[in-house]
Amino acid sequence: MRYEGAIFRPPGEWKSYLLQCTVGCSHNKCTFCGMYKDKAFHIRKLSDILEDIQMAKARYGDVKRIFLCDGDAIVMKQEELLAILEALYAAFPSLERVNTYAGPRSTLSKTPEQLRELRQAGLVRAYLGVETGSGALLEKVKKGVSREEMLEAGTRLREAGFDLWAIVLMGLAGPGEASREHAQATADLINRMKPRHLSAMTYMVADNTDMELDVLHGRFQVLTPEEALAETRLLIQGLETGPLHFTSDHASNYLPLKGTLPDGREKLLSLIDGALAGKTLLRGRRGL
Repeated sequence: MRYEGAIFRPPGEWKSYLLQCTVGCSHNKCTFCGMYKDKAFHIRKLSDILEDIQMAKARYGDVKRIFLCDGDAIVMKQEELLAILEALYAAFPSLERVNTYAGPRSTLSKTPEQLRELRQAGLVRAYLGVETGSGALLEKVKKGVSREEMLEAGTRLREAGFDLWAIVLMGLAGPGEASREHAQATADLINRMKPRHLSAMTYMVADNTDMELDVLHGRFQVLTPEEALAETRLLIQGLETGPLHFTSDHASNYLPLKGTLPDGREKLLSLIDGALAGKTLLRGRRGL
């Protein structure tokens, strides 16, 4: 298949055929993210994308899941996205779902009616990088939207019928009181947004980012594994919406966690407490 630059996908899309619709991220200004710093954002020609679909059909025959890359296929023109979805479902008889990352700004550029049209055309799951529920922190890391705009983007996706998967970033605020505020504000925002899935990843220093410079010059302190777990514990304690499928088992996480809230809350908290008490070896402590 034809790809430009490094390709990223959510962990859950490891079985999906990856179709590159846009190159890079339409925003690409977040201070913590180094995923697309080597790419100049642009939207691929529709003719090239449709040709790639036929190449994939010739190679794979049939697929059940497809993920639209890169960082934000939602930013594409409505008619082009609809044409891609139509071509995908026509090419692959067993296709069950097409998923994508959804940037908050590009999501807000679509009307609720357009989002519903995309969902009805077979775009099923939207991964939304929420990062934090703190408006001040969203501004600090240059996410490009306010807290209320982030909430509106997630709410529009959910109300349009998307399987909304929110992603937040533990450690983004640093230690101390900032950590507590980040966890509590994030729990509050997720409670209001009501996604079906929530992944809590852990901040890791990425090359060629503004936050890397902050870390190197002592302006930002990365959380210890114990501090990251304590912050995750606060987040889980504050989550009241449900059923919410919670995962914190990304390679960045020190302790793999997975469960459904609110029913599985006590089990998750018990696992964290055991790790904080030294009963479970953390990934960072094994050198993994």
